Amino acid sequence: MILVRRARLSDAPAIGAVHVAAWRSAYPGILPPEYLANLSATRQARHYEAAIGAGATVLVASPATGVPRVVGFATMGGARSKGLGDGEIETLYVLDDFREQGVGRRLMRGAASQLLSMGCRSAFLWVLRDNPSRFFYQHLGGQPAAQGVTRLGGTTLPQIAYTWDPIERLLAASPA
Repeated sequence: MILVRRARLSDAPAIGAVHVAAWRSAYPGILPPEYLANLSATRQARHYEAAIGAGATVLVASPATGVPRVVGFATMGGARSKGLGDGEIETLYVLDDFREQGVGRRLMRGAASQLLSMGCRSAFLWVLRDNPSRFFYQHLGGQPAAQGVTRLGGTTLPQIAYTWDPIERLLAASPA
């Protein structure tokens, strides 16, 4: 069983490590190899420590038994882009060994619940078009709503926004 809870400052190093591991697993062939090689769990940990300290909403997933450890996380908040929804799921990363075990679903449900408690009636997220995880969002009922580009590692990459409107669609698609 996987437990989802709000992140604490002490979780930042583990969150940084999950972030780097997930990027190195998901983005070969999408991002330049030198960019992926230069990712730093320590730098990411500092970023998440600052975010958590400033009150950002970060959820972590951990196995309910065994050694306590962060195996995935999600960040969410008010929409950073206008016109796609009220709330935005900014990140969702899960370690490879914990994929296909409901961790992503639990984090998405937690994110939707948090956004709903903040007064958001709809949610969206951006995903790189070439990221195979986009099918996960489609499976959860996310509807393609916009296309755009982002720049990472000196590379311009196409991305897709998926929406859930109303947000209850995401809650229904990601049961507890």
